[in-house]
Amino acid sequence: MDGDSVHPGVAPLSFLLGRWRGEGEGGFPTINSFKYGEELTFSHSAHKPVIAYSQKTWKLGSGEPMHSESGYWRPKPNGAIEVVIAQSTGLVEVQKGTFDGENKVVKLRSELVGNASKVREISRVFNVVDAEMSYVVEMATNLVSLQPHLKAFLKKL
Repeated sequence: MDGDSVHPGVAPLSFLLGRWRGEGEGGFPTINSFKYGEELTFSHSAHKPVIAYSQKTWKLGSGEPMHSESGYWRPKPNGAIEVVIAQSTGLVEVQKGTFDGENKVVKLRSELVGNASKVREISRVFNVVDAEMSYVVEMATNLVSLQPHLKAFLKKL
């Protein structure tokens, strides 16, 4: 971020800006449950109405890297948001949704999941209360309807 200045288009989502770190857990009917450490970073240049996003996870016991992804969040003045994410697995997501800056909630649903042979849909809901973020990711595949896949609790660093 350039100093403390925030582009007016990003201001309603300024509660996301910064680094977040914590732990999560995942599962799905077709995989074993697992736990992980995670860090999210939301950064911003005051010259553009966009937020850069990056995420990385690791195994809690060993610290071995697990998953990473990055992308851009583009809030609109009407409370809509567009998000593009590229995952380290090669999967890409184009998501659209809504945000509520006052209640600090972002809800996303995939418009497109690309380069994925099995994944058909992904939704993400982020909530921030004080300096704590929680999120839930749901996923649908060729064989399984939309249901919880990941959830995590992170604290702002």
